[in-house]
Amino acid sequence: MNKVLIVEDEPTISRVLQAYLSKNDMLTEQAWTGNEAVEKFTEHRPDLVLLDVMLPDKDGWAVLKEIREKSACPVIMLTALGEIDDKLKGFESGADDYIAKPFIGEEVVARVKAVLRRPVARVEDQLLRIGSLVVDPAAHTVHKHGQEIELSPKDGKLFIFLTRHPNQTFTREQLLDHVWGIDYDGSDRAVDLSIKRIRKALGDSKEEPYDIKTLRGLGYQWSVQT
Repeated sequence: MNKVLIVEDEPTISRVLQAYLSKNDMLTEQAWTGNEAVEKFTEHRPDLVLLDVMLPDKDGWAVLKEIREKSACPVIMLTALGEIDDKLKGFESGADDYIAKPFIGEEVVARVKAVLRRPVARVEDQLLRIGSLVVDPAAHTVHKHGQEIELSPKDGKLFIFLTRHPNQTFTREQLLDHVWGIDYDGSDRAVDLSIKRIRKALGDSKEEPYDIKTLRGLGYQWSVQT
């Protein structure tokens, strides 16, 4: 059974979420403040976090940042704010999806199930060493020849996702779903630009056992020599 951490300071909303998720065979844990959320995340290691933006001590963005420093666990932001800027802030900060209040319980369950179906890097993942690269999924860092490679949060998330699935081909649409989120309604050109930035950051890979391949008409692949 999947474990879901519900971070919501409104008791009524938290109970509703718990009821719907439990009805769909999911284990739940509740947190009422940002600090409690971080503590319970570390203690219980959930498979997904439903995270309210407005919390009494530290807001959801701060909690999300702390979670991302520890893990790539999926996080769905809950907020009463309908502004597009807040939605974009969530994705840029590493959120996997975004649900605006008021919401329908069945919709939340569907979103949770959809996100849980996506392959993600878990905190227990070990360091990935490929040639001169060292990728740390938990810390969201990439080093080459011992020097850290600077990647934006979104580029880093895309790169780590690819490295966790070597020699698998993903279409632009699949990468958008996995990295940008199912609600992203921008151009798939975002994937091309992100790949371009990652390649530039990685530098010359001619002597390396890896490469980001473009498969015309199909998509992209993190190709690793075996």
